[in-house]
Amino acid sequence: MASVTLGSWIVVHHNHHHHPCSIFTKSRSRSSSSSPITLTKPISLRSKRTVSSSSIETSSSVVTKEDNLHKSEPSSFDFMSYIITKAESVNKALDSAVPLREPLKIHEAMRYSLLAGGKRVRPVLCIAACELVGGEESTAMPAACAVEMIHTMSLIHDDLPCMDNDDLRRGKPTNHKVFGEDVAVLAGDALLSFAFEHLALATSSDVVSPVRVVRAIGELAKAIGTEGLVAGQVVDISSEGLDLNDVGLEHLEYIHLHKTAALLEASAVLGAIVGGGSDDEIERLRKFARCIGLLFQVVDDILDVTKSSKELGKTAGKDLIADKLTYPKIMGLEKSREFAEKLNREARDQLLGFDSDKAAPLLALANYIAYRQN
Repeated sequence: MASVTLGSWIVVHHNHHHHPCSIFTKSRSRSSSSSPITLTKPISLRSKRTVSSSSIETSSSVVTKEDNLHKSEPSSFDFMSYIITKAESVNKALDSAVPLREPLKIHEAMRYSLLAGGKRVRPVLCIAACELVGGEESTAMPAACAVEMIHTMSLIHDDLPCMDNDDLRRGKPTNHKVFGEDVAVLAGDALLSFAFEHLALATSSDVVSPVRVVRAIGELAKAIGTEGLVAGQVVDISSEGLDLNDVGLEHLEYIHLHKTAALLEASAVLGAIVGGGSDDEIERLRKFARCIGLLFQVVDDILDVTKSSKELGKTAGKDLIADKLTYPKIMGLEKSREFAEKLNREARDQLLGFDSDKAAPLLALANYIAYRQN
């Protein structure tokens, strides 16, 4: 069983005070700069924005220093045990779902990346969302595996020479370095198609109605197509080397809402759908996941410029080398940290009113994403 690297950070359970605020450092002609986060507004891809001149320096803290967390109260919820236990369950389910069989080469390549470890944030989010609305882990597991299969596909394809051209992923040589570019492309394609087959066939018809299964399939398809992952990837590629004075935070938000947040959103929404959640509960979890999706990317951008390749388990500083748009590049490092902290607060606000014990894993997950070190 592959180990799950969690990094060295502090898990805290925050008090649930409401902190409405804008996701931007400046208001963008909205009715109120203190309105809660709104992430569905179309963007202008060439909006002017003054770029922060803050330099990118090295720091051991991602969002804020530990001594700035004095307003938070420690939780009795053991998130370390929770995520390790859930990740082990996901790993077993993935191992069972994609056995080594003929043709051996393609299944070896699929399993190489699928079972390479990782923190399993997306499937754990799916399971936690299902449990929050009253479902069981077993009910959510096919959906959880499906989103991890698709996430793995995106990593395999993202690492290809025609994309990010990376040699290291999760501390191991990337898929195309081991199996060749041709097999790597096919391994990603196979994981993508099998994800939908697994979601459709492995979800218990005794627990989840066909209507909900179809709804889940539609949500997942939308999250990875031209309204989701693919859209974000295309705009990201097109943005390399652009003059920072011609783009801004809305441009960057568009990229990451689609490239990163969309699959996290789908993870939470799928869990809520198969768990029997109401429309209101599903939409609140959708907003929660959008917030932590952006948060995940902001932190990822910060880590890329503050950590070594050894610490990250992947190539550090590659965004700077590729001249990609990142939050530290546009906002500066300190403003990026402040933005991440704001997103974390707004994510937690979406969980107000849910049972506190059932919400504890998601609250801790938001903090995990905010304070992770790799």
